[in-house]
Amino acid sequence: MAVVEEVSGGRGLDITRGAKAALLVLAVGITCRLLGAQFDWLVAWPEALTVPMTDWVGAVVGWFLSVFKPVARAFSYLISFPMEWVGAVLRYSPWPLTVGLVTALGWLIGGARMAALGFFGLSFVVISGYWTEGMNTLALVAVSVPLAAIMGMAIGIAAFEFPRFKGAVNALLDIMQTVPTFAYLTPLIVLFGFGPVVGLIASAIYAAPPMARNVLLGLERVEEDIREAAVMSGGTRRQQLFLIELPAAGQQIMVGFNQCLMAALSMVIIAAVIGGFKDIGWEVLLTMRKAQFGPAFLAGTVIVVFAVVIDRMSAALAEPREPQSKRVALGIFAIGAGVALWSVFAGWSPNGVAWLDGWAEAVDAGVGTFTANNGATLDAVKNTSMFYGLLPLRIGLADAVLPFTWGFQWTAMHSLMFFAASAAIGGLLAWRDHLTAGVVVVIAALLLEIGIAQAPWPLMLVGAAALGWVASGWKLVRLVVILLGLILISGLWERALLSLYLSGASVAACAFVGGVLGFLSAMSTRVWTVVRPICDMLQTIPLFVFLIPVLMFFQIGEFSAFLAICMYAVVPMIRYTRQGLISTPEEMIEAATASGAGKWQTMFEVRAPYAAPTILLGLNQTILYAFAMLVIAALIGTTGLGQSIYLALGQADVGLGVTAGAAMAILALVADRLVQGFAEERRKALGL
Repeated sequence: MAVVEEVSGGRGLDITRGAKAALLVLAVGITCRLLGAQFDWLVAWPEALTVPMTDWVGAVVGWFLSVFKPVARAFSYLISFPMEWVGAVLRYSPWPLTVGLVTALGWLIGGARMAALGFFGLSFVVISGYWTEGMNTLALVAVSVPLAAIMGMAIGIAAFEFPRFKGAVNALLDIMQTVPTFAYLTPLIVLFGFGPVVGLIASAIYAAPPMARNVLLGLERVEEDIREAAVMSGGTRRQQLFLIELPAAGQQIMVGFNQCLMAALSMVIIAAVIGGFKDIGWEVLLTMRKAQFGPAFLAGTVIVVFAVVIDRMSAALAEPREPQSKRVALGIFAIGAGVALWSVFAGWSPNGVAWLDGWAEAVDAGVGTFTANNGATLDAVKNTSMFYGLLPLRIGLADAVLPFTWGFQWTAMHSLMFFAASAAIGGLLAWRDHLTAGVVVVIAALLLEIGIAQAPWPLMLVGAAALGWVASGWKLVRLVVILLGLILISGLWERALLSLYLSGASVAACAFVGGVLGFLSAMSTRVWTVVRPICDMLQTIPLFVFLIPVLMFFQIGEFSAFLAICMYAVVPMIRYTRQGLISTPEEMIEAATASGAGKWQTMFEVRAPYAAPTILLGLNQTILYAFAMLVIAALIGTTGLGQSIYLALGQADVGLGVTAGAAMAILALVADRLVQGFAEERRKALGL
């Protein structure tokens, strides 16, 4: 769609909203670039106007935590009992009994395939030598998930029963899901002290939102005739809700329970950084710190096995399935119990089993040999990506292009030539009736020359506000300006730009790679056959584990963090792109075919425009995933807000932890609202 249209009747050019916004941003950018040397406040926010937000928040939150600390410590003491009991049951139960129970449950849920998954998955944990650590992890999950499920059910039901609070509840859930996971731990440590209880409570908080959203969605989707039948039956409102509507929404609620389980497992692993509990997450962290990549990879594989087994079994509960023979399940459990009895008398314990230690040592040696033999190639990949990609994005061409990196020195003449070339491209686009695209090219060139981390605050603030105006109008503009203004005056602006740079670069890479793979998967079932299991695997791996492979080959650094973020965040882009492209109504495809359009022409001119809202939602999820992983990547050398949150966790600095976490959540929330605004606008344009 052309952004500048020639209007008949001699009225000249009708400049669209997007073009007006782009021209405003360009004017602000040029002003800051030309006058920044004379007026420092146009580049950096004045120190005199910076509010000591960290100190204020630290004082307020510290007072609040001190008031509620006795209650929290009492709750921590009480909740430690069920966790210890569950942990003791899992640790001291004979391992064949646990394997038999999981295998029998797998049979009941999904037949022979699910039973085999449970049997071989837990058998792998046994021979790995991490059985005790694995049971400690499962104990945390087993206690945190019911807490999260109860919280999520209560929130979802309350939002459904009291519609006036639905907006506030959705905002609360957005905050709970966008606040970085590490940020939960800082105030919780002060409240509950160090130890596994903090991980348990943080896990419950993090896992409650997906449960709440699916409960609300399920209740809203209950058909009207079911509600009418419930009303006509004469039951009370409570009876209608619990006996009719919730069972009718059961399938969607089980989807939420699946997501709740996976979120809890992911958060339990992250909570290992606080120490004090011998679980799988702690083993991964400990071996990573010692650069023992073989053992770290083995422990990470155990986490992945748990994640796959839990994900597949809980997901199967949400799907219609054929009933399986209970006698077979009882037989499987009886066999497990018999072997368990034999193992007790034989004194065979999995604690001394380490059949895969040689494999882990071989992996460690293999990685060492590979990196030694191919170190020059790996360094070339890393340095090329840094010097010609990430570094210019962060500090700009004017500072990144040096004889050491690019082979020559960047001068004012180079800047002039660069801007002249970008202006020529922009002018050509504008002349061809693409004014917005032309102006955006010049803005991108300006930002690349300056660098995202050094961009003037008026340019970034006005640019975000302009996007909000184009996407959803003045209401979103106010929200964007207020939220980003809080970061600006708090003194965290520079660190926020560093986080924005790395997450932005990762999202751009994910959008390109994920878009291409999603497109190819939509075009070819063979490609999707290969890509789908990879996506399934990446979605079940907890965040922590993504750090292991990148550290194996590229060590600590910004490039490793970039790769880890991309690996975690690329899946939604692939899935949503493919889903959007294949969900085009058949009548539209038939109309295009009847008009003589070929396969590729139909894809680009029919399917792609129709899929735009779905693809934008995929981009939205990719952005949220990137911000979630950004804090985890602070463990391997990133800068910005993620590093501040991690440092605050180590120092128990509540003020810094809360403000940096809030700043990260604000960036994610602003990006979420902007993308949702564009997606909604596109849906309206398509009449959806």
